[in-house]
Amino acid sequence: MKPLACLRPLALGLALACSMQSLGVLAQANPPSSPRLPHMGDGNSMSIAQERRLGESIMRQLMTDADYLDDPVLMDYLQGIWGPLRDSAKQLGQLQPELDEAFTWDLLLVRDKSVNAFALPGGFMGVHLGLIAVVANRDELASVMGHELSHVSQRHIARMQEQQGRQTPWLVGAMILGVLAASRSPDAANAMIFGGTASVAQGQLNFSRDMEREADRLGFNVMKQAGFDQQGMVGMFQKLAQAARLNDSGGFPYLRSHPLTTERMADMQSRIGMNLPPASPTSLEHAMMSARARGLMATHVDEVQQLVLALERDFKPDLPLAKQTGLLYAGVMAYTQQRQAAKAREAMGQLLQITREDPAGFRAAQWLEADTERRLGAPQACVAKVASHASDRARVLLLAQCRLALKQTDMAKTSSDALQIWLGQYPRDPLAWDLVSQAYAQSGDKLRSLRADAESRAVRWDEQGAIDRLRAAQALSKAMAKDGSLDRAGNMEASIIDSRLRTLEALRRELLRPQN
Repeated sequence: MKPLACLRPLALGLALACSMQSLGVLAQANPPSSPRLPHMGDGNSMSIAQERRLGESIMRQLMTDADYLDDPVLMDYLQGIWGPLRDSAKQLGQLQPELDEAFTWDLLLVRDKSVNAFALPGGFMGVHLGLIAVVANRDELASVMGHELSHVSQRHIARMQEQQGRQTPWLVGAMILGVLAASRSPDAANAMIFGGTASVAQGQLNFSRDMEREADRLGFNVMKQAGFDQQGMVGMFQKLAQAARLNDSGGFPYLRSHPLTTERMADMQSRIGMNLPPASPTSLEHAMMSARARGLMATHVDEVQQLVLALERDFKPDLPLAKQTGLLYAGVMAYTQQRQAAKAREAMGQLLQITREDPAGFRAAQWLEADTERRLGAPQACVAKVASHASDRARVLLLAQCRLALKQTDMAKTSSDALQIWLGQYPRDPLAWDLVSQAYAQSGDKLRSLRADAESRAVRWDEQGAIDRLRAAQALSKAMAKDGSLDRAGNMEASIIDSRLRTLEALRRELLRPQN
């Protein structure tokens, strides 16, 4: 069982803050050696800084999991929801400035078919592809993300820690140990998390009813203030209610950490009212993002073939446009995976034609067209199609990928220059660091390539991996200086490498320092 798989039955990452007393004893008997868990002090309150460090401790494990996914298209789409929700929470006074500044508010995309989302201490937000694939519109997605945001902004994990007293830091550590153990011994992890006192643990893992109602109420206000249709929460509640009536077969793990009680339903119905207008229709953009999630979940040959069959069997000109675009988008992805270039391009042409009058939908279709050409081995066509549209993250990174696919030194240099400008604005973008490392390698600048690779690892909380790459870069710079090949620019880069190495080594020592 992988770390994320261990979290799925728990559903909400904030639930890591609570467990059973027996796990606390286990944590004391077997403290982790690396990375160390954040020391939360002897008091009953968890500070904002401690809460963030706890989230980072968990993220160090999750980011190494194969199910972690950085898809710029879906990440841009999610950011387009997450950003307005955060702004709305600040405007309403629900998200205090000190918390907004101290927490990271990073998004995490998980390649998993289950309908789930989770929030971690420190403002980290995780969304499963299965959730994106099942919601009917961005408003339903906003209702889930607004609810999770409210759990974080109201610091429910810290409030639970305060209620449960001094033992809680060890219980937090025990749950993180369970995640760590999952990657080494599935049986041990299962025993730790789902052992003989599992019923007691589950009761503590769930937020209290008051906290759930608070997250419902604040999340509802946040999404409404941000301009999302309140019917989105109605639609999401209906989906959860239907799954609850069907005794949830496992596809909706969100229900297990967010039990849909009659009180919550009644409370939300009173806020929503009985005479709302119809829900917003599925936009073409959302239909394509949902289809993209389905395409990214199709990792086996038979799953890819199912997407092809769905297009060839179900597509009809009289279908609603959103349904047509969803089938075509997923079909293009599937044909591309099967290397059926002619069929992929034919379906792509239909998709572009259908979306031409819809600006957001057409933009998403153009991105897919360029990426399809790259994946089909035509990077020059990809560059031509995306070059004039490079503004958001998805297009900036796609353009870099297309240029690098050409394997030309001048294009690699152009890519590294453009990516450095992007990283100047967004220095915590791991995929951009990956690409600039590749660009430097293609242009023959191994020193900068090593440093960029180190930065990519550092922003993924892999401090040891970053240190290893920086040490290799340091050794290379010394060798270059010895043979006279280190120019002035190289000397400046060597100085940056030395400084970054000292910083990360100090951070690593702090992480490994035994607790008092």
